[in-house]
Order: sequence, then structure tokens, then C-alpha cells
Amino acid sequence: MQAKLETRPSVRRCAVTGALGLALLGAGLPAANATATAAPVTPRDAGSGLSRFYDQKVKWSACEGTEMPKDLQCGKVTVPVDYARPRGRTLDVALARYRATGASRGSVLLNFGGPGGSGVNELAVGGKEFMHLTNGYDVVTFDPRGVGRSSPVSCGPATLKIMEATDGDEGTGDAEDVLKRLRDGAAECAKYSGPVLPHIGTVDAARDLDVMRRALGDDRLNYLGFSYGTRLGAVYAAQFPDKVGRMVLDGVDTLTEPLTEQGLAGARGQQTALENFLDWCVEDVACPFGQDARSARDQVVRLVGSLDSDPVPSAFGEPFTGQDMVGAIGQALYSRDLWPSLERALAQLLEDGDTRGLEGFSSGGVTFPVRAPARAPARADKDGAGLTDEEDVPMDNLPAALMAINCADDPDRPTAAQVTASLGPLRARYEEASPVFGRYRLTQVLMCYGRPRGTDYIRDDVKNLDTAKVLLVGTRGDPATPYRWTTETADRLGPSAVVLDNRGEGHTGYASSECVHRKVDDFLLYGSLPPDGSSCGSESAGDGSG
Repeated sequence: MQAKLETRPSVRRCAVTGALGLALLGAGLPAANATATAAPVTPRDAGSGLSRFYDQKVKWSACEGTEMPKDLQCGKVTVPVDYARPRGRTLDVALARYRATGASRGSVLLNFGGPGGSGVNELAVGGKEFMHLTNGYDVVTFDPRGVGRSSPVSCGPATLKIMEATDGDEGTGDAEDVLKRLRDGAAECAKYSGPVLPHIGTVDAARDLDVMRRALGDDRLNYLGFSYGTRLGAVYAAQFPDKVGRMVLDGVDTLTEPLTEQGLAGARGQQTALENFLDWCVEDVACPFGQDARSARDQVVRLVGSLDSDPVPSAFGEPFTGQDMVGAIGQALYSRDLWPSLERALAQLLEDGDTRGLEGFSSGGVTFPVRAPARAPARADKDGAGLTDEEDVPMDNLPAALMAINCADDPDRPTAAQVTASLGPLRARYEEASPVFGRYRLTQVLMCYGRPRGTDYIRDDVKNLDTAKVLLVGTRGDPATPYRWTTETADRLGPSAVVLDNRGEGHTGYASSECVHRKVDDFLLYGSLPPDGSSCGSESAGDGSG
């Protein structure tokens, strides 16, 4: 699922647990016709030349780094860069865990979404959400390959250039110039990222999961994945069906829709979430748009256009445009709990021209200036790359990884002529889907142009699972992963899939709904699976029991 990561004037990182689940369309390798393919894994494959990886054990120690909780432990596993060549280059994957408080039945692995977010940092910041699971499990997470301390990819200065090439009117204007800049940007990504880049997709990350499972001493993988993490979990289940333990997929990603349709779904979802927010806002006398919902919607559209034409200075002195505001609002709409803060931030902008409140949403409260890495990132080599030091993780790692992983997972590559011919009709569809978010979403559709085709495996083979039951959680008001993706993915996965219908708002359900939180924990801890099609009621309606 798409999201645009704002990089003008700074790289923005969203630190809300589970809310990194929207995926940015991205950059892979510069060759236009190369194909990254991955075959399904069989038990024989897993044992062929891979025993040294499957025989390792994790050595845990106190986590090093700024503001790391004292009871959080860190470790690593070594995996092959290319599973087809297990005797070649290797890389280390960073792990973190909270130990079980009592008798442990093993581990539960978490993936917070993205792709591109550091699981280690997310668990360090938001670990309290998962402490109940330590009643039976070691709660473990990781930085996936290419992310955080696990051989992080980077595009160097090209990250900003790629964003600018597809930003605003330029992104849908001179298509020939835009596509050339995207091809050049992809070459820069390959230069800065090293040998992990061709092997950064979800198919390889799922194989890493199985190495982790074995290194942690578990016979089966117990797993909780959010948003993009649901794609990773589904791919693992298809590759290793007999190794699936208790698996939960919350905020279910699509496995089949092309990127253009994903962008349209995102635009529609965010437009609906915005209208729900404005309906709520106008009930408050402090709403900066007054007390009429229809007028409020028109005012937002006019405000976006006004800021695009005449930006105001940001807190950093750089222009703050309407598209910057759209990106900030989109992040704030991930959670209904953020609506009061969004109302205040919009009031600050309208009344005082103060952008700081909105910029806080864009960055998750932390803003990092764009810069080229001070040194080349750690490269995977024959003897293992080792973990990258925290201070050496490139500032653009999140957008670079988002781009690389999503293009590695996507097999569609329209030609330049097809892109140019489709822009007009596609622009009309996006603007119809959302007068606020349509343009913002459309600029992302170009970002995979000129990159190698991604794998067909996810679209063609992740279906009809023969696994233990898998719990899928879909939220009706999710602006990022529409509820229909939950039911469509459940139908695709087959009888193993069990759907929990969360009749609430926001992206994913575990952190926002007490009912969802309880049912997920009951399944992971005790194997108590809710009936297929059961629901959790709206928390705001006072019905959280389901």
C-alpha cells in the first residue's frame, strides 16, 4: 500500500506503532528489463547448503544506543544475501527482544509495517503495547534486510531528487524528463546500496524469518504483522506452510492489485477519513473550518491550492506547500486519537501561519535533515557485513528501503509510451477519488519506472494456503488498507484464513481497539481463535466487546 514520505525540506519518519504500514512506490536496480524472481521454498531447499545458517543460535546482550530500555536485549542472525548462493556473501539481521516474564513457550516475532521501518527502534519506543504477550512469549522484532542496522540501503542525494521528480505538477508534466531523472536516481540507489539491493524484497525477507525462527529455537513461527507486515507474513506462510504457528495479520495488505489501483484505494480511503474527521471537527466550536461540514471540505481543498500557489515558511524556513499539508494530514488520519491534535495544528496554520504542528505529524515528532551518507553504508561481503552502527544508518534509509522493497515485490513495468499515454486518464481518476489526496497519490505511481521487474511470486503463488489457522484483522475505517483487502486476501488464502471485523477507525486495530487487542492476545497466548466473521464494535459507540 502506498504512502508518500515527505522529504521537502526534510526526511520525515512516522514513529506510531503499526502505522508505517503504507508502502512508498520505489526504486530497485537501474536495469530496465532485469527480472527478480523467487521460487517457492521446499524443505529440501531450506536444507540445501543452508545448514550453517539454520544451526546458529542468537547471543543476546543489552542493547546499545540512545534511549534504549534497560530490559530490551539485542542480538543478530546471519543470513545469505542470495539464497540461491548460500556459500556467497552474507549479512547480519538485527534483533531485539523483551524476555518472557514467566515460563516461555518460545517467541512471537513482530513486524510493524512499512516496509522500511526499523523494528528494533519501534519496539524500543512502543514496547508497552506488547507487554501482555510476555506472559507467555519472548517478544522479538528485527530490522529486515536493507533496513536500519541490517545492511541499510540508501540512495544518497538521489532520494530527494526522486521525490522532487514526481512531486506536484512536475510529476505529471514533462514525462520524458521525469522518467530520465527516475532512471538516473535508480543508478544512484544501486551505487549507494551495494549487493543487498537486488535481494531486498519480501520473498527474501520471509526466508530470513525462517532462519530467525530456527535460531530462536522455535519449531513453528508465531507472528504478529501490521500492514506491510501482513504481506510478509502471507509470503512466509506460502513458502513454509508447515512452519506456521499462531499468526496474526492486522491491517491486511493487498497481494494482487497493481500499484495504480493501490494508489486509488489509498486516495479514496484517506478522503473518507478526512471527511469523517471534518464531520467530527465541525461539532466543536473550536474547529478552524466552522460548523458546516460541506463548507469545511471546500475550505480544505481551497487551502491546499492556496498553499501550493503561495507557500508559507516552515519552521526551517523552507516553503511549506499544500502538498506538504496533505502529507501531514494523511499521517494524522491514521489514528482517531490524533484528531484533536490535528484540529489544533490546522488552527495554528490558519490563525498564525504556524506549520510546526502539521510538520510534527509528517515526522512522527522527529525531523531529520536530508543529507548524503557521511560514508558508504555497510556492504554485505563473503564474511558477513556485521551490523551497521546506529550513527551510520543513512538518513534516507526509510524512503530508500520503502522504494526498493515495493518495486522488488511488483512485476508491472509500463513502458515510457504507456506511462505518457496513461497520465491524463489516470489523473482524472485520482482527482475523482479524492480532491485532496488524488494529486498527492498520483505522483507516486511513476516511481518504479525503469527499475527491474519485481517477482511474480506474490501475485501468482501466495494463495490457497495449507497451514494452521491465520487470523486476519480488518478495520472498516482504515485509511491505508481498505477493509475489502482483508476479505479479498482471506478468500485468496483459503480456509486457513479467519477474519476479525473491526468496526472502528484508524490504521490497524491492535493499538486502537481494546477488543481487537484482547482477541489477538488470546489467540497468540492461548490459541483461542475468534469465529470467522466475528466483529469488534466501535469503541466510540461504547461497544468494544465484539
